[in-house]
Amino acid sequence: MPEKLLTLQEACRRLGIHPNTLRKWDKQGKIRVVRTVGGRRRIPESELERLMGFVKPDVSKKAAIYVRVSPHDQKQKGDLERQKQSLLDYAKSKGYEVVAVLEDVASGLKEERESLSKLFNLVEKREIGVTIVAFKDRLTRFGFSYLERYFSSHGVRIEVVNGEEPEDAYKELVEDLIAVVSSFAGKLYGLRSHKYERVVNGVKQLIAN
Repeated sequence: MPEKLLTLQEACRRLGIHPNTLRKWDKQGKIRVVRTVGGRRRIPESELERLMGFVKPDVSKKAAIYVRVSPHDQKQKGDLERQKQSLLDYAKSKGYEVVAVLEDVASGLKEERESLSKLFNLVEKREIGVTIVAFKDRLTRFGFSYLERYFSSHGVRIEVVNGEEPEDAYKELVEDLIAVVSSFAGKLYGLRSHKYERVVNGVKQLIAN
């Protein structure tokens, strides 16, 4: 896994020094600096840790639990609680320390989710070593492999407790399908056009049959 590199300004902010001081250290060989193709300085994170006099803590057993339910689910609270308890039991069986339990009531298609953003912050700050979810689609309806790769680049693995979606996930799948069709039809024909209405209503009727 490639080491994270910081800009001169980021490194100085973390160290609490003036950029000229870091440049001086570079010339004196007191700090290892990587040069970009354009000649700009980049400082490996390990160098900052060495200079700050601490060793990166082991977070491999620190876990964040993420749960999500559809906003249209009438059993939202009950489903969230069941998901949380199941994942808490799983984390305990694995010997993980749960440092955050994050929950969203939103579609898996929605990118801007409050608790998902909090999870990204934990990942980017390397405060956890594992993210636990009940199903892949709890994190995202599409592009799970991209998220998995992104988390991995920060040293965080995703553990999916259940391989198959529950039987009651059909309703949410239908809602997401209609949302996707509506979005594309709106872009193609405009939200007020007759073609838009025919496409969306046609899909709804097809699903109902």
